[in-house]
Amino acid sequence: MIYRNAQGDIPTLTQIIRYNISQKVTLLATNATLPTITALQNTADIPVFMMVAPTPDLMQLSGDKEPKNLFGVADNQDYIDTSFALIKSLIKPRGERLRIGLLYNQSEPQSVEAYQRLQKLSDALGVELRARSVSATADAQLVTAALINEDLDAFFANPDNIVFGAFETILKACNAAKVPIFTSEAGLVQRGAVAAYGADIYQWGHQAGEQAAQYLKTGKLDGLHWEMVKLRKHVYNPVVAARFGISVPENYELLK
Repeated sequence: MIYRNAQGDIPTLTQIIRYNISQKVTLLATNATLPTITALQNTADIPVFMMVAPTPDLMQLSGDKEPKNLFGVADNQDYIDTSFALIKSLIKPRGERLRIGLLYNQSEPQSVEAYQRLQKLSDALGVELRARSVSATADAQLVTAALINEDLDAFFANPDNIVFGAFETILKACNAAKVPIFTSEAGLVQRGAVAAYGADIYQWGHQAGEQAAQYLKTGKLDGLHWEMVKLRKHVYNPVVAARFGISVPENYELLK
Protein backbone atom coordinates (compact mmCIF):
# COMPACT_ATOMS: atom_id res chain seq x y z
CA MET A 1 0.00 0.00 0.00
CA ILE A 2 1.20 3.51 -0.88
CA TYR A 3 -0.11 6.19 1.49
CA ARG A 4 0.36 9.90 0.83
CA ASN A 5 -1.24 13.05 2.29
CA ALA A 6 -1.18 16.24 0.21
CA GLN A 7 -2.18 18.39 3.21
CA GLY A 8 -4.60 20.29 0.99
CA ASP A 9 -1.95 21.38 -1.53
CA ILE A 10 -3.26 20.89 -5.07
CA PRO A 11 0.10 20.60 -6.94
CA THR A 12 1.27 18.05 -4.34
CA LEU A 13 -2.02 16.17 -4.67
CA THR A 14 -1.63 15.96 -8.45
CA GLN A 15 1.94 14.67 -8.06
CA ILE A 16 0.77 12.01 -5.60
CA ILE A 17 -1.99 10.80 -7.90
CA ARG A 18 0.32 10.63 -10.91
CA TYR A 19 2.99 8.83 -8.89
CA ASN A 20 0.46 6.20 -7.81
CA ILE A 21 -0.65 5.75 -11.40
CA SER A 22 2.97 5.36 -12.53
CA GLN A 23 3.36 2.57 -9.97
CA LYS A 24 0.46 0.75 -11.65
CA VAL A 25 -1.52 0.40 -8.43
CA THR A 26 -4.51 -1.95 -8.39
CA LEU A 27 -6.87 0.73 -7.12
CA LEU A 28 -6.90 4.27 -5.79
CA ALA A 29 -8.62 4.97 -2.45
CA THR A 30 -9.39 8.69 -2.22
CA ASN A 31 -10.36 10.77 0.78
CA ALA A 32 -12.02 13.25 0.39
CA THR A 33 -13.49 15.33 -2.51
CA LEU A 34 -10.47 16.92 -4.17
CA PRO A 35 -8.40 13.69 -4.23
CA THR A 36 -11.38 11.92 -5.81
CA ILE A 37 -11.78 14.57 -8.50
CA THR A 38 -8.03 14.69 -9.17
CA ALA A 39 -7.78 10.91 -9.44
CA LEU A 40 -10.64 10.76 -11.95
CA GLN A 41 -9.07 13.58 -13.97
CA ASN A 42 -5.86 11.57 -14.30
CA THR A 43 -7.07 8.03 -14.95
CA ALA A 44 -10.06 6.37 -16.54
CA ASP A 45 -8.68 2.85 -16.11
CA ILE A 46 -7.74 2.40 -12.45
CA PRO A 47 -10.77 1.96 -10.15
CA VAL A 48 -11.22 4.88 -7.76
CA PHE A 49 -12.86 4.08 -4.43
CA MET A 50 -13.95 7.35 -2.86
CA MET A 51 -14.57 8.11 0.82
CA VAL A 52 -16.00 11.19 2.56
CA ALA A 53 -17.02 12.64 -0.77
CA PRO A 54 -20.27 13.98 -2.19
CA THR A 55 -22.24 12.41 -5.01
CA PRO A 56 -20.85 12.76 -8.56
CA ASP A 57 -23.37 15.45 -9.45
CA LEU A 58 -22.28 17.57 -6.47
CA MET A 59 -18.66 17.10 -7.56
CA GLN A 60 -19.78 18.15 -11.05
CA LEU A 61 -18.54 14.84 -12.45
CA SER A 62 -21.78 13.58 -13.97
CA GLY A 63 -22.05 15.44 -17.26
CA ASP A 64 -23.53 13.12 -19.86
CA LYS A 65 -22.02 10.07 -18.17
CA GLU A 66 -20.53 9.38 -14.76
CA PRO A 67 -16.93 8.11 -14.71
CA LYS A 68 -16.95 4.35 -15.26
CA ASN A 69 -14.08 3.82 -12.83
CA LEU A 70 -15.76 5.52 -9.86
CA PHE A 71 -16.71 3.35 -6.87
CA GLY A 72 -16.85 3.72 -3.11
CA VAL A 73 -19.26 5.68 -0.95
CA ALA A 74 -20.75 9.16 -1.31
CA ASP A 75 -23.37 11.28 0.39
CA ASN A 76 -25.69 14.08 -0.63
CA GLN A 77 -26.39 17.12 1.52
CA ASP A 78 -29.92 16.45 2.74
CA TYR A 79 -28.63 15.72 6.24
CA ILE A 80 -27.19 19.23 6.59
CA ASP A 81 -30.64 20.74 6.90
CA THR A 82 -31.37 18.65 9.99
CA SER A 83 -28.16 19.65 11.79
CA PHE A 84 -28.47 23.31 10.86
CA ALA A 85 -32.14 23.59 11.84
CA LEU A 86 -31.36 22.09 15.25
CA ILE A 87 -29.40 25.20 16.21
CA LYS A 88 -32.49 27.40 16.30
CA SER A 89 -34.25 25.05 18.69
CA LEU A 90 -31.31 24.91 21.10
CA ILE A 91 -29.80 28.41 21.10
CA LYS A 92 -31.41 31.66 22.20
CA PRO A 93 -30.31 34.66 20.12
CA ARG A 94 -28.58 37.58 21.79
CA GLY A 95 -30.38 40.01 19.50
CA GLU A 96 -33.54 39.89 17.43
CA ARG A 97 -32.29 37.14 15.11
CA LEU A 98 -30.01 34.17 15.63
CA ARG A 99 -26.61 34.76 14.05
CA ILE A 100 -24.74 31.69 12.82
CA GLY A 101 -21.19 31.78 11.47
CA LEU A 102 -19.84 29.57 8.69
CA LEU A 103 -16.62 29.11 6.73
CA TYR A 104 -16.60 27.64 3.22
CA ASN A 105 -13.99 26.87 0.59
CA GLN A 106 -14.72 28.27 -2.87
CA SER A 107 -12.50 25.65 -4.53
CA GLU A 108 -14.56 22.71 -3.20
CA PRO A 109 -17.85 22.24 -5.08
CA GLN A 110 -19.61 20.53 -2.16
CA SER A 111 -18.52 23.30 0.21
CA VAL A 112 -20.02 26.00 -2.02
CA GLU A 113 -23.13 23.89 -2.54
CA ALA A 114 -23.53 23.49 1.24
CA TYR A 115 -23.11 27.23 1.79
CA GLN A 116 -25.72 28.08 -0.85
CA ARG A 117 -28.08 25.48 0.56
CA LEU A 118 -27.70 26.79 4.10
CA GLN A 119 -28.16 30.37 2.95
CA LYS A 120 -31.59 29.47 1.58
CA LEU A 121 -32.41 27.46 4.68
CA SER A 122 -31.39 30.30 7.00
CA ASP A 123 -33.80 32.61 5.18
CA ALA A 124 -36.58 30.06 5.61
CA LEU A 125 -35.77 29.62 9.30
CA GLY A 126 -35.55 33.32 9.96
CA VAL A 127 -31.92 33.20 11.12
CA GLU A 128 -28.94 35.18 9.88
CA LEU A 129 -26.05 33.32 8.27
CA ARG A 130 -22.71 35.13 8.45
CA ALA A 131 -20.35 33.36 6.03
CA ARG A 132 -16.79 33.96 4.89
CA SER A 133 -14.66 32.08 2.39
CA VAL A 134 -11.33 30.53 3.35
CA SER A 135 -8.84 29.01 0.93
CA ALA A 136 -6.30 27.37 3.25
CA THR A 137 -6.11 25.96 6.76
CA ALA A 138 -3.49 28.59 7.59
CA ASP A 139 -6.11 31.30 7.04
CA ALA A 140 -8.74 29.72 9.27
CA GLN A 141 -7.65 31.45 12.48
CA LEU A 142 -7.82 34.95 11.02
CA VAL A 143 -11.12 34.40 9.19
CA THR A 144 -12.73 32.73 12.22
CA ALA A 145 -11.71 35.66 14.40
CA ALA A 146 -13.31 38.07 11.94
CA LEU A 147 -16.54 36.06 12.01
CA ILE A 148 -16.65 35.92 15.79
CA ASN A 149 -16.34 39.70 15.90
CA GLU A 150 -19.75 39.81 14.22
CA ASP A 151 -21.38 38.79 17.52
CA LEU A 152 -22.23 35.19 16.62
CA ASP A 153 -24.66 33.07 18.62
CA ALA A 154 -23.36 29.80 17.12
CA PHE A 155 -20.97 28.44 14.52
CA PHE A 156 -21.78 25.74 11.96
CA ALA A 157 -18.84 23.59 10.84
CA ASN A 158 -19.46 23.17 7.13
CA PRO A 159 -18.60 19.80 5.47
CA ASP A 160 -15.35 21.17 4.12
CA ASN A 161 -11.82 19.75 4.11
CA ILE A 162 -10.30 23.03 5.28
CA VAL A 163 -12.76 23.22 8.18
CA PHE A 164 -11.96 19.61 9.09
CA GLY A 165 -8.23 20.28 8.96
CA ALA A 166 -8.39 23.51 10.95
CA PHE A 167 -11.12 22.46 13.35
CA GLU A 168 -9.03 22.72 16.52
CA THR A 169 -8.11 26.29 15.58
CA ILE A 170 -11.76 27.15 14.96
CA LEU A 171 -12.79 25.41 18.17
CA LYS A 172 -10.26 27.31 20.29
CA ALA A 173 -11.48 30.64 18.97
CA CYS A 174 -15.16 29.76 19.40
CA ASN A 175 -14.67 28.42 22.92
CA ALA A 176 -12.85 31.58 23.95
CA ALA A 177 -15.75 33.65 22.64
CA LYS A 178 -18.36 31.29 24.16
CA VAL A 179 -19.76 30.40 20.75
CA PRO A 180 -20.99 26.77 20.49
CA ILE A 181 -20.20 24.78 17.35
CA PHE A 182 -22.68 22.55 15.55
CA THR A 183 -21.91 20.32 12.60
CA SER A 184 -23.08 17.50 10.35
CA GLU A 185 -20.20 15.11 11.07
CA ALA A 186 -19.95 12.85 14.11
CA GLY A 187 -16.15 12.99 14.23
CA LEU A 188 -16.21 16.74 14.84
CA VAL A 189 -18.53 16.18 17.80
CA GLN A 190 -15.86 13.97 19.32
CA ARG A 191 -13.38 16.78 18.68
CA GLY A 192 -15.46 19.41 20.47
CA ALA A 193 -18.64 20.36 18.60
CA VAL A 194 -21.95 20.22 20.50
CA ALA A 195 -24.07 18.02 18.24
CA ALA A 196 -24.53 16.70 14.71
CA TYR A 197 -26.66 14.68 12.40
CA GLY A 198 -24.67 12.98 9.71
CA ALA A 199 -22.42 10.15 8.69
CA ASP A 200 -19.86 8.59 10.99
CA ILE A 201 -16.58 9.07 9.12
CA TYR A 202 -15.05 5.81 10.39
CA GLN A 203 -18.07 3.80 9.26
CA TRP A 204 -18.05 5.66 5.95
CA GLY A 205 -14.49 4.54 5.32
CA HIS A 206 -15.34 1.01 6.45
CA GLN A 207 -18.22 0.84 3.96
CA ALA A 208 -15.94 1.96 1.12
CA GLY A 209 -13.29 -0.49 2.34
CA GLU A 210 -15.71 -3.38 2.01
CA GLN A 211 -16.10 -2.56 -1.68
CA ALA A 212 -12.35 -2.29 -2.19
CA ALA A 213 -11.76 -5.55 -0.33
CA GLN A 214 -14.21 -7.36 -2.58
CA TYR A 215 -12.40 -6.09 -5.66
CA LEU A 216 -8.96 -7.01 -4.27
CA LYS A 217 -10.22 -10.47 -3.39
CA THR A 218 -11.95 -11.27 -6.67
CA GLY A 219 -10.14 -9.03 -9.12
CA LYS A 220 -13.54 -8.21 -10.59
CA LEU A 221 -15.76 -5.14 -10.51
CA ASP A 222 -18.93 -7.08 -11.28
CA GLY A 223 -21.77 -5.85 -9.09
CA LEU A 224 -19.77 -2.95 -7.70
CA HIS A 225 -20.83 0.68 -8.10
CA TRP A 226 -20.62 3.81 -6.02
CA GLU A 227 -23.28 3.88 -3.33
CA MET A 228 -24.76 6.20 -0.74
CA VAL A 229 -23.48 6.16 2.82
CA LYS A 230 -25.63 3.81 4.89
CA LEU A 231 -25.20 5.00 8.46
CA ARG A 232 -26.28 8.43 9.67
CA LYS A 233 -27.04 9.29 13.26
CA HIS A 234 -27.77 12.06 15.76
CA VAL A 235 -24.90 12.50 18.21
CA TYR A 236 -23.86 14.98 20.87
CA ASN A 237 -20.95 15.67 23.18
CA PRO A 238 -22.27 15.80 26.77
CA VAL A 239 -19.25 17.68 28.15
CA VAL A 240 -19.50 20.41 25.53
CA ALA A 241 -23.29 20.61 25.77
CA ALA A 242 -23.03 21.07 29.55
CA ARG A 243 -20.37 23.77 29.14
CA PHE A 244 -22.79 25.84 27.07
CA GLY A 245 -25.89 24.90 29.09
CA ILE A 246 -27.50 23.18 26.09
CA SER A 247 -30.13 20.45 26.48
CA VAL A 248 -30.04 18.02 23.55
CA PRO A 249 -33.06 15.92 22.41
CA GLU A 250 -33.30 12.37 23.75
CA ASN A 251 -32.91 10.78 20.31
CA TYR A 252 -29.28 11.93 20.13
CA GLU A 253 -26.59 9.37 20.86
CA LEU A 254 -24.06 10.31 23.51
CA LEU A 255 -20.43 10.50 22.40
CA LYS A 256 -17.61 10.41 24.93
